[in-house]
Amino acid sequence: MNSGKLRRQTMGVCYYPEHWPEERWETDASMMVEAGISHVRIGEFAWSLMEPEPGQYDWGWLDRAFETLASHGLKIVLGTPTATPPKWLVDQMPDMLPVGKNGQVRGFGSRRHYCFSHLGYREECARITRALAERYGKHPSLAAWQTDNEYGCHDTTYSYSEAAEAGFRRWLEARYGSIDALNEAWGNVFWSMIYRNFDEIELPGQAVTQTSPAHQLDFRRYSSDQVVAFNKVQSDIIRAHSPGRGISHNFMGKYTDFDHYAVSADLDIATWDAYPLGFLEREIGDEALIKQYTGVGDPDFDAFHHDLYRTCGQMRNGTDNGRWWIMEQQPPGPLNWGTYNSEPLPGAGRLWVWEAFAAGAEVVCYFRWRQPAFAQEQMHEGLLLPNGEPNQGYHLCGQISKELDSIQATPAADHADVALVFDYESQWMLDIQKTGQDVSHLDTVLRTYRALRRAGVSVDIIPPKKESIVGRKMVLLPMAMVLADDFVDALEASEALIVAGPWTGAKDQNFAIAEDLPPGPLRRLIDIQVRRIETRRPYLPFPLSDGGSFAGWREHLILGEGVEVIETQSDGAPAVLHTGNVLYHAGRGDDVAQDRFIRRALTLAGVPWFDLPQDVRIRDNGKLRYIFNYSKKTVDMSAILPDADVAMGSMELAACDVTAVHLK
Repeated sequence: MNSGKLRRQTMGVCYYPEHWPEERWETDASMMVEAGISHVRIGEFAWSLMEPEPGQYDWGWLDRAFETLASHGLKIVLGTPTATPPKWLVDQMPDMLPVGKNGQVRGFGSRRHYCFSHLGYREECARITRALAERYGKHPSLAAWQTDNEYGCHDTTYSYSEAAEAGFRRWLEARYGSIDALNEAWGNVFWSMIYRNFDEIELPGQAVTQTSPAHQLDFRRYSSDQVVAFNKVQSDIIRAHSPGRGISHNFMGKYTDFDHYAVSADLDIATWDAYPLGFLEREIGDEALIKQYTGVGDPDFDAFHHDLYRTCGQMRNGTDNGRWWIMEQQPPGPLNWGTYNSEPLPGAGRLWVWEAFAAGAEVVCYFRWRQPAFAQEQMHEGLLLPNGEPNQGYHLCGQISKELDSIQATPAADHADVALVFDYESQWMLDIQKTGQDVSHLDTVLRTYRALRRAGVSVDIIPPKKESIVGRKMVLLPMAMVLADDFVDALEASEALIVAGPWTGAKDQNFAIAEDLPPGPLRRLIDIQVRRIETRRPYLPFPLSDGGSFAGWREHLILGEGVEVIETQSDGAPAVLHTGNVLYHAGRGDDVAQDRFIRRALTLAGVPWFDLPQDVRIRDNGKLRYIFNYSKKTVDMSAILPDADVAMGSMELAACDVTAVHLK
């Protein structure tokens, strides 16, 4: 469990004082306190007001906003405004604008109109960040910072600008040293793609057909490194001028274009923006899931990101003491950006917030305080209606704040026995070379995560790093394609059950098929070779002899000595293999198969699990066990958890209800 001082879990809100008359600010601050809100995020989109003319700052309005909020005891989270550079700056350096893969400049008129590779813009960001940090960095009511806003949103991680091309060439020369080494690593003898020097290399955007997968992978690595460098500039300045205040960034859901672990190494707090109904509609988009979970959201999608970003919050100090928040939480009302925007079911808004607190969130901030009557987000509900009167979310915020006090909740999420590897480079590789249209690393990891959650098991999402597996009973590596030697050494030395496959260890750092066939270095732990993979459309699964199917992906294996086949496909081909402390799955299981695979593995690893009712989830946090009912009917949990000491709620959970019990 987390050691050290535990912070009290509390509520926050995103506020835009510049959108409302100043005479309203006092009322807003007073109402926030009445609703149990402690933290208020401001400033992240206000550069044109902070600096209306080049070099001419106007801090008066922001000073007064600070003092109004501070006078009511509210803690302030200040955002750097670099996601929305002002028009005058774009006019000064028009080449700072991002360029799409089609060569079209993506111009001014909304937000995120900059290229991460543009060093001139990076200097301007440093200047405005320094000015903010010098003025407000030691303000007694300043609790934390947010750098920029939602890095990469609207597909802005990858820019095909001149600045990006020049930066990419420099990055490649530093990585490879010589053009001959690059040609060898990329396999450029194929299709006569040999380069004579680094200046000949272009961005992998507008070729006739496929560019080298290694070329594409390196461009993604380079682009990710630019996000890391961009964030570090601001973090270093803030840390120098605002000691003791946590530095955060708000990540997104199902967004993998850059390495969030790497960015988080320069943050004190990892935060993310959780919109359960928007994600169900747009990011998941499965018709059956939409029908089943409209109004409540996917039981596992947001939870997965809670666990991922909790780990990101540990990247700076490398311990379990990392900090993470929800910086933007969907209120209990419709959004503005889904394909369709449904109303949450009664209780769903409360369930979402408690799921985050159960996962160890320190603060959950609603987006947003007041629904705007103008501009792009006017159809996005807030805690207040457009006329400034309380909406449903306002009253819910007050209810949750009282519940937090009543059970004395703290962000004490345990170091889980079960660790599930999610790796950004593996995701990029399967984006670049899918083999099957619906195959991705993230999807395969999510299938595994869902089965773990259906078994009532708490999970840590981890990078493929040796220090991340210390103290685990089970480590799962689905489609973790590149395994560093020291990580494999740690796996080999570990007493944990290692659950690998499919396609684990399949490639090397240069995107080449592993020497002596996949699973590459993992063959030290289990003597098998993947000689072929086969993918099919969703309506053509590969049946398994014990029930269920491999969903769209299976592998044909060559077995070495000492490998036991413990489950087969219906045609007799191996499906699940076992040797020592290693299980290997030769395909992507559907729900039926995946539940069987995971419960077998948990039993072998000695990890307790539950046979839960459909759509019920359990999560442990410190001295409390939380139970969530994502179904639309009442569920009685008293037989599954007999003699439970209830801290909040009831063992008979209504639809979209939450219960907390004391762990014995």
